[in-house]
Amino acid sequence: MEKLLTCYTDSSAVFPSFPIIQHNCLASLNVFLSLFHSFTMLPHPPLLVAIQDPPSRRSVLPTFPGFMSFTPPPPGRPRVAIYVSRILNQHLSCSTVFHDSSEMLSVDVFSSEGLFRFPHRSLRVTSVYLLRTNCPPYRSIPPERIFSFLSYPHLVLGDFNLYHPLADPCRSLSEREFTIFTHYFHAAFDVPYHLLNTAGVYSGFPFDTISQPSVLDLAFANTALSSLVSSWDTPVPSTGSDHIPCVVTLKPPAIMLPPPTPHWALLDLDAIGKALDTFTTLPCPARPMPNSLSRWFDISSTRLTSLLTSHAPSKRLCPRSNPWWSPHLLSLRREYHKFARMSRLDPSPLNWSNVKSSRRTYFKAIASAKKTHWSDFWSSATPRSLWTAKRFAFGRPPQRFPDLQGASDPADVAEMLLDHFFASKPPPPALLHLTRHEDYTPLTSEEVSRALSKSSTISAPGPDHIPYSVWKSVHRIKPSLLPSLLDPLLAPGFHTPSLKKAHGIVLDKPGKPSYDSPSYFRGIVLLRTLSKILERVVAFRLSAQAVICSLIHPLQCRSLPGRSTADAALVLQHNVESFHRLRYKVSTLFLDVKGGFDNVESPSLLSLLRRKGVSPYLVQWVGSFL
Repeated sequence: MEKLLTCYTDSSAVFPSFPIIQHNCLASLNVFLSLFHSFTMLPHPPLLVAIQDPPSRRSVLPTFPGFMSFTPPPPGRPRVAIYVSRILNQHLSCSTVFHDSSEMLSVDVFSSEGLFRFPHRSLRVTSVYLLRTNCPPYRSIPPERIFSFLSYPHLVLGDFNLYHPLADPCRSLSEREFTIFTHYFHAAFDVPYHLLNTAGVYSGFPFDTISQPSVLDLAFANTALSSLVSSWDTPVPSTGSDHIPCVVTLKPPAIMLPPPTPHWALLDLDAIGKALDTFTTLPCPARPMPNSLSRWFDISSTRLTSLLTSHAPSKRLCPRSNPWWSPHLLSLRREYHKFARMSRLDPSPLNWSNVKSSRRTYFKAIASAKKTHWSDFWSSATPRSLWTAKRFAFGRPPQRFPDLQGASDPADVAEMLLDHFFASKPPPPALLHLTRHEDYTPLTSEEVSRALSKSSTISAPGPDHIPYSVWKSVHRIKPSLLPSLLDPLLAPGFHTPSLKKAHGIVLDKPGKPSYDSPSYFRGIVLLRTLSKILERVVAFRLSAQAVICSLIHPLQCRSLPGRSTADAALVLQHNVESFHRLRYKVSTLFLDVKGGFDNVESPSLLSLLRRKGVSPYLVQWVGSFL
């Protein structure tokens, strides 16, 4: 059962650090107050506080300024509680998750744009307090309920009342303690979850002088969260409890791996067709302003792209995943590691024999999967896939990182490359209102079909990761969808800022003696395919008016229908032969204007278009596009 706490979803606020504190308060109010007052000693205040055995009076938790408290529902005294910082609650959405137990509570943190710049939109933090029992598994909550498989990040922390050599390598374990922790840790490692505790760092110091320090407070992270864990530490001094507060800090990794991309070749077109039958764009504002029209388009396009992405499997789960991997290999690997753990704990001949047998089976299955995948690749090879085969055989060439003079870090390198590739321009005047022009002709599905027919299916997509082949399928299934999405932008001559966002790729020019200058690199800009479709529609309309309004030279052969490079070569050949017949010597001068488009003066171009009689909505769109 879930209970909604807040409806705020402002994922633009990115927390540079995400500290989470876990502590056993021994049902003492003094320990509770000492814990929360000690937060001033931390470099960053905690955003979540997971408490075991919290103090309560008539099942009501104590309050503390700046935090909201949540606990499992009655009956019974609450054994766990989670305090959520109001700062976190103001920027991200949170919800509690109950587990039908007073010793276990979870909080889900949600961001619509992903947490820590990761594609995962949710983070679950679970607080656990295991009490001792007299029947197996000898703790109050079975491990299968604690360590469940989740595709998004999951942090499990609390007072487990368990001893384990990984967390406390110096402790001598009894046979009963060995049996109990084996059941829980094997269940965690099989999912898998990873232990975050630093080996040998104690979190429990008994009040008596006879018992030795121990590690009963444990923290586990699943695979989706492991790369986000920065540290596990005990920086806070004693609060009067026999436990020391533990701090788990989450941060985005220094090297951000690209998110998994959809495998559009395996897109379920039948399911997409059924979903598109009921899909409609939101009503466009009757009197749109630039901000409201941009917001409408962003919401409508996001709904559409999310629908398409949800029906396409991931191409690669992560950059390190292999195309020959399969669920069968995953089960064999888990079995091999399970026997390996059992052998390390009990090095008997039977366990060692199981390790060797499972390892032999696992590696033979890997070799067979690689061979089968390579055979299938060659049997279905096409001329287009030969470059992929060459990359597999010879490897990728080494990447040359720009060694620019005066650049001390990657930010300086990026700034110098941007200054070199793109000339600085004054910002365009802000649009105060938008009006639908009288000479505007509504966008038709035939125009979109024509624009898509001129788009290559192998062109690299931009930030939306949706290629032209997907839009061709969408337009074939529902021809009215794309015109209804793009027509409200073209009618007032407005190009929304979200369509101007692009991915930039810097490529080195081969054969250069050194790479200490930006001129030895070239940039490729990948815009959203929706933006390119709209640009092609406008280009077709402009080319039709360009001939009528005498905007171009009669011998212009580029970017006009029915004229190509071959026509330009034939014109040049005709002129040369004509002068040769008159016994003239002919020389040809070819000019290449570097950065011509990037250095176009917008006011001059717009003034020229108006003087030539181009439709006002096209002039307005060109100004918005530039």
